[in-house]
Amino acid sequence: MKNIFKRNQSPFEKTELGQLLTLCQESNDFLTFRLRDDSPFFVSFYKTLINPDTVHQNILAALSNKKLADLQTIKEQLPIEDLLITENASKIKDKLMAGHVIFYQKEKSPSCLLVPALAVEKRQVAVPETEYTVIGPKEAFVEALDTNVNLVRKRLPVPELQMKEMVVGKLSKTRVKVAYVKGIANQENINTVIQRIQEIEYDQIPDSSFLMQMITDNKSSLFPQIVDTERPDRAASALSEGKIAILVDGSPHVLLAPTTLIEFFSAFEDYFYTWGIASVFRLIRLFAVTFSALSTPAYVAVLTYHYEMIPQDLLNTLVSSRSGIPFPPILEALILELTIELLREAGARLPTKVGQTIGIVGGIVIGTAAVQAGLTSNVLLIIVALSALASFTTPIYQVSYAIRFIRFPFLLSAQFLGLVGIMVCMALLFFHILNLSSLGRPFLEPIFPLRRMDLKDAIFRLPFDQQRLRPLQVRTEQSERFGKQPPPENNRDIDE
Repeated sequence: MKNIFKRNQSPFEKTELGQLLTLCQESNDFLTFRLRDDSPFFVSFYKTLINPDTVHQNILAALSNKKLADLQTIKEQLPIEDLLITENASKIKDKLMAGHVIFYQKEKSPSCLLVPALAVEKRQVAVPETEYTVIGPKEAFVEALDTNVNLVRKRLPVPELQMKEMVVGKLSKTRVKVAYVKGIANQENINTVIQRIQEIEYDQIPDSSFLMQMITDNKSSLFPQIVDTERPDRAASALSEGKIAILVDGSPHVLLAPTTLIEFFSAFEDYFYTWGIASVFRLIRLFAVTFSALSTPAYVAVLTYHYEMIPQDLLNTLVSSRSGIPFPPILEALILELTIELLREAGARLPTKVGQTIGIVGGIVIGTAAVQAGLTSNVLLIIVALSALASFTTPIYQVSYAIRFIRFPFLLSAQFLGLVGIMVCMALLFFHILNLSSLGRPFLEPIFPLRRMDLKDAIFRLPFDQQRLRPLQVRTEQSERFGKQPPPENNRDIDE
């Protein structure tokens, strides 16, 4: 009995195009109208995806008072590029959802003319937030893929810079571009990245971080094996070294691979200073990260098992600091470490101004109250605060998460085995990093395997004239950046 009340479908509605348009018309922002009262052509589009000025001024105005015989005639009349006539329902659906206007006839073949009229809503190019530099360029990537490509091409204006576009995500249909410099980038690295992206089966890819987790070599490691940057100058520099860049529509970050562990502690600002100053800054970062991971576990180990290592003058200070504290060193350290993590999370989730206030005021109030209440010593409070501060010295923000969380296994090892436990935990960590790779390339290079040529821009940064060769880790097709140059003549402006 229910079929009696169903409306009979027209022949057009039974076609794939008719079924697609019927589904689209259930949404209130989908418009369909006849081009003119006496015209056999219909126009359909999503009004929330298109630019009204483009539709009214460039499309409808160009077709007014014109004799239109077929879709090819409409195509010739429109002053717009990238027009396409197709019967493929899948392609029509993708283009319709990408901001295209479609022209079609219900009485004839299900061919459609696809006219691009996308309304591009994007954020203006602004200053980098997580990789801010005092000197150097102040541009950062935005969420618009075409804008990001423009920022990279502006810095590498050569036809060898190639872009391979793919679509990832069953629902999101996210545009992804794989960028590389032809003749420099290793073809095996290019094929590896493209293959891994093509094998992704996921419904939604809203950001490049999703893609990074899916194509990384070891998905269970705390350490990121692909660099995530928001700086166009860093991306252009990596491309010129022979690396691969992955740009994702909707993401203000670009992925760079292959990479090494040392690169996560190298700020691009290092190249704006003289090589001596840049090398000192890198050593400070490496020391800060080591201090952040080992300072609190070393405190627990020494006070629990190796108190004879404490100098006599410092021992009196520690005894007076810990007098009256009811907790052992491990529990004291865990309380403070968890408090620091709570303050970090609260500051990160709240609005900027409120988050800064919570972080500063909360840290001072809670730290002072904890010492006065006898829950923790002021010496450990200083150590935990310094270690938390040191963990923020990493230029790539993602690796700071790994530095924050590896402290807890070190703390437990220090509680059970003292300094021996710290060494065992460090050996396991070193063994784990040795097994990591980035696109199949060693992650700990140039330290292991030892490559002296790549040490010129690793822990230290030597002058530019000594960095003639590109990194060996990338296996570039063109290893030389520039040819050998004779030493400059030492001309003196003094009468001899």
